[in-house]
Amino acid sequence: MARESMEYDVVIVGGGPAGLAAAIRLKQLAAEQEHEISVCLIEKGSEVGAHILSGAVIDPIALNELIPDWKDKDAPVGTEVNDDRFLWLTQPSSFRFPNFAMPRLMNNHGNHIISLGNLCRWLGQQAEALGVEIYPGFAAAEVLYNDDGSVKGVATGDMGVAKDGHHKDGYTAGMELHAKYTFFAEGARGSLTKTLFEKFKLRTGVDPQKFGIGLKELWEVPKDKHKPGLVVHTQGWPLSESKSQGGSFMYHYDENLVSIGFVVHLNYENPFLSPFDEFQRFKTHPEVRQHLDGGKRIAYGARAINEGGIQSIPKLVFPGGALIGCSAGFVNVPRIKGSHNAMKSGMLAAEAAFAALKGGSEGRDELAAYPQALRKSWLWKDLDKVRNVKPALRWGTLLGTLYGGFDMWVHDLGLRLPWTLRHHKADHESLKPASECKPIAYPRPDGAVSFDKLSSVFLSATNHEEDQPVHLRLKDPSIPIGVNLPKWAEPAQRYCPAGVYEVVDGDNGEKRFQINAQNCVHCKTCDIKDPSQNINWVVPEGGGGPNYSSM
Repeated sequence: MARESMEYDVVIVGGGPAGLAAAIRLKQLAAEQEHEISVCLIEKGSEVGAHILSGAVIDPIALNELIPDWKDKDAPVGTEVNDDRFLWLTQPSSFRFPNFAMPRLMNNHGNHIISLGNLCRWLGQQAEALGVEIYPGFAAAEVLYNDDGSVKGVATGDMGVAKDGHHKDGYTAGMELHAKYTFFAEGARGSLTKTLFEKFKLRTGVDPQKFGIGLKELWEVPKDKHKPGLVVHTQGWPLSESKSQGGSFMYHYDENLVSIGFVVHLNYENPFLSPFDEFQRFKTHPEVRQHLDGGKRIAYGARAINEGGIQSIPKLVFPGGALIGCSAGFVNVPRIKGSHNAMKSGMLAAEAAFAALKGGSEGRDELAAYPQALRKSWLWKDLDKVRNVKPALRWGTLLGTLYGGFDMWVHDLGLRLPWTLRHHKADHESLKPASECKPIAYPRPDGAVSFDKLSSVFLSATNHEEDQPVHLRLKDPSIPIGVNLPKWAEPAQRYCPAGVYEVVDGDNGEKRFQINAQNCVHCKTCDIKDPSQNINWVVPEGGGGPNYSSM
């Protein structure tokens, strides 16, 4: 069945803060300069915001630029930070770093604790009011190219295809969306962005991208324990026991809500480590548990986070398109913030595209004005200030953190150290053989503050049509049992935060690798951490995956 097509000036893939900011900015410019352009945004989640997961404490700098009167328009940006704490955890004690010792960049006063999913829903409403066509539930499954090799647009995935490939009743072919410029705002480790890296050699000459996995829960706590505006970040235990790295966040906001999360850097070495179980163990620390006891866990989710910083940013443009937001990787790791930078990148790309379209461009060129503007913007300065913090952690968490603080303090004094530390290898290359590592005995969940994976996935409201092709594709089906199991004890069983991967005993007594694709929360960790790089995450049917509420 032939696919139908629709024509636009700009097509945006992804309804996160970057894609929505780009769409809004394009339409703002069109109205200001009386030059109409058509803009379409597609989002694989069932609605805008359904797949959005972040801490989140937002720096409002980009929102102030994009929609200066956001307060008057009832943006869901309420609780302002009024108490900022940074702790080093041991077991069972803790040490609080004094606020005066923290670099100015780490000060959260003036920032807001929000649900990024709810902010994206609101941004979607603003975009639609300006005339942006938004289509949730449509997953971009393929990049389309013109005869000259430039990007022509994208095609959405077919709907109604069975697991064995036959067309079910109600089958609908995907739609082709053609554009002069296509913006890819898929988030970290986007499935189409990966193909663009290869086709246009966008990662040539830059450091490998580094990642973390962020796990988050939303709690409703007793009123007497709620401290609106409190922000707590920690490092140390329990990751210090396995010589792994990461940290946590805990934010009190709105009506008796606590957002609590845990980030594990995906360059960890021990294949027996389970980020999910480290998160559950972390919540049992007395310093943490006191905030949760008597409360109710109401949501759970997980998502990969770009951590490479400025050293790992790829080439951002190619004929007919651009990368924006976490498709490129603009997260400020020590601040645990990326939304402001994602939005700014989308705005800058929109301004470059609008100028080109107004000048008569047919879109087969590269938007060179976008990366040029980005390097002159506050976004680039934001990332340059912290460029040495993540790579310094190779010296260990404590020493690396102390060096990172020193480096940021130097910037606070108006100076810039003349060196840039590098990232030398990708995260999937860091695992040691299981024979060289000690298995980790995690405590059983207590059902009060710690829980199992399956009950957690239930709270993510994850749902996929079961009779569809598996979207977690093995390049070689023999590798999980033949290679990964004997060498690394098949770490997919542990790095996945949703119980997707299992090694089970087959009917013949031999081990079998089982993929429970319906559990997938779209975190992309498997695509990143698999030591054989044998798992290729591609989009399932549109609308599948988690349905996060207020995350």
